[in-house]
Amino acid sequence: MELLLPVTAGTEGQHWQQAAACRGRERCGAFYPPGHQESRDARAERERKAKAICEDCPVRVSCLDYALSIHEPFGIWGGLTEHERQPLLAAR
Repeated sequence: MELLLPVTAGTEGQHWQQAAACRGRERCGAFYPPGHQESRDARAERERKAKAICEDCPVRVSCLDYALSIHEPFGIWGGLTEHERQPLLAAR
């Protein structure tokens, strides 16, 4: 059984997740920081892996729109980190 990328509660109607390139247990770890301190290099590598998955994702725009709409504070959504999403949030 595949798992969806872990998302904030209340996303039952987010059908775009069914087509997400990140769908699946083995890929989810790249999208969020680990539960322990990670080095700058480890973070850069984790983010690079996640962004590579996002690159050709058919629902990338929907994913990013969702993250912006709920002001998601963590992880990579639509190919952008939380820091990269900040200017987009400020412009809304």
